[in-house]
Amino acid sequence: MTVWKKYTVEQLIDLDMLEAPMDGNHGSIHPKASDYVITGVPFIMVNDMSNGHVDLKNCVFISEKQAGTLRKGFAKPGDVLLSHKATIGRTAIVPNDFDTIILTPQITYYRVKKGIDNRFLKYYFDSPNFQILFNNWAGSGSTRAYLGITAQRKLPIILPELDEQIKIADILSSIDKKIDKNNAINNNLAEQANALYQSFFSPKSGTQGKVVTLDEYCSIFTGKKNANASVEGGKYKFFTCAPDTLQIDSYIYDGNAIIVSGNGAYTGRTRFYSGRFDLYQRTYACTLLDHVNPDYIFPLYWFVKLELSKKIMGGTRGSAIPYIVMNDLAKFEFVYDEKTFATYMPVFKSLTESIQVNEFENERLAEMRDALLPQLLSGQLDVSNIDD
Repeated sequence: MTVWKKYTVEQLIDLDMLEAPMDGNHGSIHPKASDYVITGVPFIMVNDMSNGHVDLKNCVFISEKQAGTLRKGFAKPGDVLLSHKATIGRTAIVPNDFDTIILTPQITYYRVKKGIDNRFLKYYFDSPNFQILFNNWAGSGSTRAYLGITAQRKLPIILPELDEQIKIADILSSIDKKIDKNNAINNNLAEQANALYQSFFSPKSGTQGKVVTLDEYCSIFTGKKNANASVEGGKYKFFTCAPDTLQIDSYIYDGNAIIVSGNGAYTGRTRFYSGRFDLYQRTYACTLLDHVNPDYIFPLYWFVKLELSKKIMGGTRGSAIPYIVMNDLAKFEFVYDEKTFATYMPVFKSLTESIQVNEFENERLAEMRDALLPQLLSGQLDVSNIDD
């Protein structure tokens, strides 16, 4: 069994680890919206880091010319990222899509030395013990939570020899690869649903029929609880306006539902859920009325997701924080033709249920990974005898 040794971050990384983009006069910069271009060098913000990945699909770009004026903040493929200001503790590894990316000042990159597996370091940063330590050092709970480069260099890390690092990272990454594969499948299924909607149901499709509103088919309601009503390890889903679902020990509905975020940065975000759940007071659920064919929920979900949510996200009602009201959902119009519905409803149902099966599997996989993570990264589970 390999002995685990204690290090500090500065012993494991390239000491050119840098905090923020800097201009030629050594001043910290943050590109303005007017600096963004369609293609160029990705400028990565904390919101572009999720589920251990850098999401390049929704990031912004700055020109190569502007990037050339900077002298800091450049990360390369394989670098481990860690957010250290405000929203702290998010991790990712820079993908191979671009030779270079630029980081917001809220993200640090770690370029590991020889003998350190970058995947292992990323998982180490994800471990509960490290996250607690990092949050404590950064003053988590404060709106000014922050841990600068000097302090980060002194963070303690305990790790085994490289071969065990690789074995541990292989175990954990195999789970993440399966999650990624399911996500890729779901993206493909969603594209199929979108193509079906655009061809036969969207306003541009030319389908003839009766113009109806969502409240003719659905009961629409919000929750009663504040976000802090969530319970760690609760029995049921608790949907708020944030992307991540919380848990709770109460439920207000059991069945198929369309869940729509009602305010904040994710206003209009729409998801399908089947099962028992509760809602935050600014989150909406659309469930079918008793007299409606229960399979109608599936096409209606895609109508809301692909058309209504797009309209909602396009406006803020003059407020700095976008929001929607009940009437936005209730009076959402679409064209209803019974024959077209009957023809394509089974396809929408199959696509939606397949996506949810993969989502449920991903939840189980993530739970398994998160249970293994602290045991593997503390040496409780011995991997030294695992064959390469």
